[in-house]
Amino acid sequence: MQLKPTTGTHIWIKDITEQDKVRGCYLVKAKNAGTTRKGDPFLSLVLADRSGEIEAKVWEGADELSPLFHEGDIVEVEGYANSYRERVQITVSALEVSNKDIEPGILLESAPAPISEMMKSLREIMKDLTNVNLKALIDRFLSDRKFISQFENAPAAKSFHHSYVGGLLEHTLSVCQMAVQVAEHYPQLDRDLLITAAFLHDIGKIKEFKFDNTINYSDEGRLLGHLVLGAGMLDDKLSELKSFPQDLAVRLKHLILSHHGQYEFGSPKRPKFLEAFALYFIDDLDAKMNGLSRFMEKDRKDGAWTDYNRMFERFFLKGQILPSEEDSDNRDVTDERQATLFTQNNDS
Repeated sequence: MQLKPTTGTHIWIKDITEQDKVRGCYLVKAKNAGTTRKGDPFLSLVLADRSGEIEAKVWEGADELSPLFHEGDIVEVEGYANSYRERVQITVSALEVSNKDIEPGILLESAPAPISEMMKSLREIMKDLTNVNLKALIDRFLSDRKFISQFENAPAAKSFHHSYVGGLLEHTLSVCQMAVQVAEHYPQLDRDLLITAAFLHDIGKIKEFKFDNTINYSDEGRLLGHLVLGAGMLDDKLSELKSFPQDLAVRLKHLILSHHGQYEFGSPKRPKFLEAFALYFIDDLDAKMNGLSRFMEKDRKDGAWTDYNRMFERFFLKGQILPSEEDSDNRDVTDERQATLFTQNNDS
């Protein structure tokens, strides 16, 4: 399955349609081996570039090819696109590990807004804090160059929401912006506490994930999770602030540890004061709006409805509701009656 010595033009995954000839370099996001009913081996792949993902199948030479590449590798493929169960996938005719210098921007999805602009907006929000203790704490994080370098580029999740370069910063900024609005709407909330917690709630994700060409969990991420890791990072900074109030420190730790809301969603504690409830709902809203928007944008199913979403156990409407034949017939009759009425009125 050697590639022909031609220089094909890269086709963005989002632009691949049925019957297209495909050639390009793509990231292997998933790789699984299987056998057909006849016992023949095949490979099932998920290929990706910054525009999206697509399933691919290797039917010929699967045993010989499989040891040559792994998840996270960049491969150059030739093949053609077909439709299977109303979804476009690639049947691979040739594949090899790429030795080309590929620009990261081709393969890796990143936040739509520039990192520098998002970071500037986040710093502006933090400047408005008036609680001297919380302001001192946030300044410790913002002046930590190693932390900021990791924070700016980290993803916010492995797959569902903000799962790309700069995703954690984008998500954190969004949660902080909503926290400002929620605090204005509900004056009984401690504004500075809620905004500080919005900044801190996911900081543990810089340790939970390791990120190169693909997003994977680190060992401590799998063993501890970002809520526990984030609380530990908070403790490290608090140890540098000797006069930080103990009750405020406990509230911040609770905000981090409870922001998933329910035990079944990974929270070791459930929210137990107003700011904790507000943070949980804000975080959940931003994650779901981003994740569902991306799911609907990348959906390849024809028609007004998406493919079935296993996480939410439903289909989602992504386009206009199409009229049924019965609705169309009734509308024609109604239009004719209205035309007659208007004609009669004009003649009278």
